[in-house]
Amino acid sequence: MSRRTNREQDKLHGPRLHALVALVLASLIGLACAAGPAGTPPTPTPIAHPSEPDALVLRIETSGGLLPPFVLVTELPELSVYGDGTVITLGPQILIYPPPALPNLLQSRITEDGLQLLLREAAAAGLLDGDADYPLPGVYDAPTTFFTVNAGGKRTRVSVYALGLEDPSDPRLTAEQREARQKLAAFAAKARDLASWLPEDTIIERDRPSVITRLQVVVIPADAPQAPQPDEDIPVSRRPWPLPTPLSQIGEPAPWVGPTARCAVIESRKELPPLLEELATANAWTRWESGQQEFVLLVRPLLPDEAGCQPRRW
Repeated sequence: MSRRTNREQDKLHGPRLHALVALVLASLIGLACAAGPAGTPPTPTPIAHPSEPDALVLRIETSGGLLPPFVLVTELPELSVYGDGTVITLGPQILIYPPPALPNLLQSRITEDGLQLLLREAAAAGLLDGDADYPLPGVYDAPTTFFTVNAGGKRTRVSVYALGLEDPSDPRLTAEQREARQKLAAFAAKARDLASWLPEDTIIERDRPSVITRLQVVVIPADAPQAPQPDEDIPVSRRPWPLPTPLSQIGEPAPWVGPTARCAVIESRKELPPLLEELATANAWTRWESGQQEFVLLVRPLLPDEAGCQPRRW
């Protein structure tokens, strides 16, 4: 058997070697391009989400526990983030009793980059992994925190009972449950305080009063069993109902609140401004006089994605 000369071997292996070198160089160039200039980390793939201003992307709300039924009618989420970057939060409430009739809603706005940072934090907390429920054995009458995320091509709902009240050493919790609760609690804290960690250039507006464009009004006769009643030593203010439609006829029946309750959404330019003007100086116990009868109003601003006058569904 004859042996090939070095020149013959070069002729055979040369093209293969050149092809291998070209492949390695192409791979290195591709990695360098992905990493960005000067070897910076690769840009993460954007997380898809709806972009409409009334499309909910992220919400955190807490409900349940030892609350009177009528409180559920006026509860608002702690945080709601929409497709255009609008952020609506429940701001600090005045510590007076009776409380004001209208809540303190604040509105901010973040850029798409800021929204992507928030969604990546949500993903790291497991909120894009699908629906989940985390009970807490041995704890009773505590509230539940609900996380809703509409991103990554799906809508996810995660509920955590008694978030933050768990004992990390409780043997009834698995290691996975403890880790999930810790991640969710950390995410909730960051999401409630976006200005503390989002880059300054991603925050367009910060904590301005949210303009109420639609108001849900639940009406209950003042003498109805389900109507909230003030303490005996609390003076009750009374004022006439400012709109033309009598309270006994307003809206539609709302049996999800009570057998005599009615619900209406006030949004017309003729009716909403005068009602808001009256509510600005009213409180939760104010009695409204209409048709020789007194009523209690449970008012709640409607957020962009909410239809109003529907029972809350968890």
